[in-house]
Amino acid sequence: MLFTSFIFVALVIVTFFIYYFPKCLKYQPQILTVASFIFYAYNEPILLFLLLSSILINSISSYYVTYGKPKYRKLIATTGVVVNLFLLAFFKYTPLLVNTFDLLGTSVGDFLVTIPLPIGISFFTFQGISLLVDTYKENYFKAKDIVPPSFYEHAKQTFLFISIFPQLIAGPIVKAHEFLPQIKTKYIKDIDWEFCFKNVLLGYFLKMVIADNLKDYTFIITYPHFEGYHSVALLVTLLGYSCQIFADFAGYSLIAIGLSATFGYKLRDNFNFPYISTSFKEFWKRWHISLSSFLMEYLYIPLGGNRKGRIRTYFNLFITMLLGGLWHGAAWSYVIWGGFHGLALCIERVFMNMRKSKPTFNGFWMKNFKRILIFTFVSFAWLLFKLPEFNHVIKFFQTVLSRSEVPINVNLCSRILMFCLPIFIYHMFYLLKKYPIFNKIKRFEYVFYAIMLFLICTSSGSAGAFIYFQF
Repeated sequence: MLFTSFIFVALVIVTFFIYYFPKCLKYQPQILTVASFIFYAYNEPILLFLLLSSILINSISSYYVTYGKPKYRKLIATTGVVVNLFLLAFFKYTPLLVNTFDLLGTSVGDFLVTIPLPIGISFFTFQGISLLVDTYKENYFKAKDIVPPSFYEHAKQTFLFISIFPQLIAGPIVKAHEFLPQIKTKYIKDIDWEFCFKNVLLGYFLKMVIADNLKDYTFIITYPHFEGYHSVALLVTLLGYSCQIFADFAGYSLIAIGLSATFGYKLRDNFNFPYISTSFKEFWKRWHISLSSFLMEYLYIPLGGNRKGRIRTYFNLFITMLLGGLWHGAAWSYVIWGGFHGLALCIERVFMNMRKSKPTFNGFWMKNFKRILIFTFVSFAWLLFKLPEFNHVIKFFQTVLSRSEVPINVNLCSRILMFCLPIFIYHMFYLLKKYPIFNKIKRFEYVFYAIMLFLICTSSGSAGAFIYFQF
């Protein structure tokens, strides 16, 4: 069910009125959970059984981690995490194993490739792991303060935590210690309507006007389409894809954050103007924040973080990003993408350690040079998302270096740049925060929201699924 579809809007409106109906207040978790199941099962009802299984496994495991015999707590938590990872691997990565070991054509291989990829499995699996780890480690709360003695009450909370529909399919990834304390009766008078409106409107603008229009041009990056275009056109199109993937995913996150807030749940920001980053470290503090913080908290730190010497720190960084790349998709190109960012973070850290005793050049021109450099590297790395087959990535670079004799498609380039412009204005507006002119512009922000609403109504592209739905 697409966020841009009429049926989704109808689901939100109906759920909202039932949710806040005075006689239904005590059933709010159940109402939101049922709406989430309808949302998830709309296109593939059979996959709802996997979501239900995942929730039940995590409900039972986390309950007995809390109220079972103390000597079995670690075993139960570990088993729960392993089962979560097994389900993720079985449903998501079997095609990768089939292709890697050339099993296609065998009875086992032919069976494995027929296994469907459940939408959103990467996201709700991580949330289940978060619940188990948080209740076991008790770093943020005592488990018994959050997990009720009644299994029914705990299951009711877990069903809501893992399945809440605005963020079920593509995040932001919600951690148990962030969400569970928020579960209580919600009242319509407490809704921050301005916050909800701004997030939802900006999210729909980024998705429908920017991403959905750009997708009609950036398809030429796919093989063999790119072989017929001039080098400049290909580079402009790659710029367009970089803006598209940001607008698409940031748009989804903003809609999810705004809609969740209408039901009384605060989700963390998932994007913080990532394309102004002056380093890879800063980029990962601004891009897909819920994933990078999850990997930091539940993988990088348990591996030892930066507490076991420099070499081990570099190893931990690289492995974390490598697995983060694998999380994105069942293709080696995603692993290479994660490895690229892991290697970049390691090299950057080496240089930062070398320059600690030397003056750092952070003037205006140097900062902007670094922004352009990071954006360029990040944009080229996105090719691995658009071209899952690595040999196609190589062919793309070969085409860029050799296709200077064909005419430049000026119309294509101008249209892509036109839809990229709002993304750059969006990031530039953030950079103006430290200047007095920012407050003058901000007084007229309602004009920008009015323009966005007008463009949503008049200039939306053809509806398309969110890019991160495939993860």
